[in-house]
Amino acid sequence: MIVVAGEALMDVFITGDTDEGVALDARIGGSPFNVAIGLARLRQPVAFLGSIARGRLGERLLGALTAEGVNVSCVQRLAAPTTLSLVAIDAAGVPEYAFYGSGTADRQLSLEALDLLPAATHTIHVGSYATVAQPVADTLEVLIEREHRQRLISYDPNVRLNFEPSLEYWRTKFEWMLTRTHLLKVSVEDAELLYPGIPPEQLGGKWRDAGVAVVIVTRGEKGATGWCVGGSVDITAAPATIVDTVGAGDSFQSALLTWFAERELLHPLQLRKLEVRELKEAMHFAATAAALTCSRRGADLPQRSELSKQ
Repeated sequence: MIVVAGEALMDVFITGDTDEGVALDARIGGSPFNVAIGLARLRQPVAFLGSIARGRLGERLLGALTAEGVNVSCVQRLAAPTTLSLVAIDAAGVPEYAFYGSGTADRQLSLEALDLLPAATHTIHVGSYATVAQPVADTLEVLIEREHRQRLISYDPNVRLNFEPSLEYWRTKFEWMLTRTHLLKVSVEDAELLYPGIPPEQLGGKWRDAGVAVVIVTRGEKGATGWCVGGSVDITAAPATIVDTVGAGDSFQSALLTWFAERELLHPLQLRKLEVRELKEAMHFAATAAALTCSRRGADLPQRSELSKQ
């Protein structure tokens, strides 16, 4: 089983102006939440580890996980608000986020939740603002420290400076995770934010040398570059008619994990032996999933049947 840990929130899209203000469309979201649903749609046994509010919005989030077949046995329910992420989409389909979440449920994950980790867990995926927001960040740090020697750790930093403006803090967390991560996926935007002036090609090799088994830097419409023990590989982006790019990285992540899981490669020792040919196939599969998500509004991740020929 893959356990995805982190935040669950509502993405509130600005859809236009009204006579009195603006029209809004609220949708379930949060990067880890999306990855969990993406894995379930790709027919992977998956559990979500996080805190979800008890109110109306929290019920909607929990109901979505349950309906998709995500295991919710390690979800904590709290009497706290649900985080809102206000999303504005520009002409190119690129989202801009503003977070409203002081004291919200998804930041309050306690250490007691770690006792609920399913025994069948072989992979733990973390990322996004849950790795820097307190107290959930400390809880996840305990989880990773406890588990990284016996289970595969997957990590996508998903840097959000409008949530936590300190690049130094993000960088500190990233470098702590780096020595405990086996599968690292970073967007080129995050790489450039964390290490300005250093080419992603140099960073990818450096992170591999630091001990990460597989490193992938995604480049949006320019494709992606990956590194494994056998060397590096570049792929082009899958063709897509862009509606927006919300959830594209999460779709790439869930498909990447699925490709490895279907071949029984989600183990640190297996990833450390990965061949360039295998990495290239995995990245193409993930890029195809991301392209499908970009062709739809919001984080609407694909079903396995939509990728049946891959």
